[in-house]
Amino acid sequence: MAYDTRFYGLGFGFDSFNGMPYVQLGGCGLRVSCVGLGTWKMGYPERGDKARVGRDQAFRILDRALELGATFWDTANRYNEASGNSERVLGEWFRAHPGERRNIVLATKMAGAMDGVTPNHSGLSRANILDSVYASLDRLGIAHIDLLQFHRPDPDTPVEESLEAVADLRRRDLVRYLGISNANVEDLMVYELAHQFGLPLVCSVQNSFNPLDGERESQRGVLAFCARNRLAYIPYSPLSRGLLTNRYLPGRNVGQGDRLVDEGALEKMKGGQVAQQLSRLDELAQQEGLTVAQLSLAYLLQLPGMGPLIPSASTVEQLEENSRAATVKLSTGVLEQLSQIFVTPAALNLDNL
Repeated sequence: MAYDTRFYGLGFGFDSFNGMPYVQLGGCGLRVSCVGLGTWKMGYPERGDKARVGRDQAFRILDRALELGATFWDTANRYNEASGNSERVLGEWFRAHPGERRNIVLATKMAGAMDGVTPNHSGLSRANILDSVYASLDRLGIAHIDLLQFHRPDPDTPVEESLEAVADLRRRDLVRYLGISNANVEDLMVYELAHQFGLPLVCSVQNSFNPLDGERESQRGVLAFCARNRLAYIPYSPLSRGLLTNRYLPGRNVGQGDRLVDEGALEKMKGGQVAQQLSRLDELAQQEGLTVAQLSLAYLLQLPGMGPLIPSASTVEQLEENSRAATVKLSTGVLEQLSQIFVTPAALNLDNL
């Protein structure tokens, strides 16, 4: 395996790994691949967990991700019917590749009901945070979690209690960095205030975002907040559940077994102006020698406040396609054209930062 040894800036680390550019995770010292891998599809479909990628295929994808430098891997304890199986597949991979653990930045999430049946088995109480981390570490078969993410805020638990539990885990080196998911600006302001009183810093926010729709209504302004306050915005479903790929271009046939078809979402998502937008994207992508997915991901990486991207992949080919977006340089002219198709920085109130 070849390691890229270029020095960056005034620091002493590498700015890329296996050709993949790295970016700092918000205001933290941790560096992650610009394009990583979402692993929610991985599990054991033969066991009825509704995963879309089985263990053997997952291993092929994970092996190739390491070769490509796409080493920021995102999972959660509740993925695939709250089975924990996404974590278990990753745990099998780590056991099969013990020498590669330090080369992977592993992020997982907790908060939703898991690993128990009582009301104490969900939320962000000290009890559930500790129990959830222990259970995730056991499934993953590793000694520490690089980035622990609260899967959602918990209005019933004091933030101080949650952050003090994370602080204890950090002192024991079971968790190294902290992120939050599905948060709004008010949530982030509370966490920022808590940090001023010595509690752990939130490095990242993982919210729903794709360039066709932007942020969810209830989470508007989070990307701008991240840009102003040195948090990394990690968009989940950055390709709009696969809509922003060549697969759904006008005239293409998709059928049963396709995710959007199976979920009954295809016609709704392609309604209105979307088909026209996809056609314009396809024309521009072909002009640049890219796919629609690559063009979409490369655009996201240009937005202020945007952190690493974690598109999922069902095949090695999808992973390779997505990973290439990290090294795409879009000209000013192309960005201007994309701003006419996608949600623009101006619409996100980022122009005057």
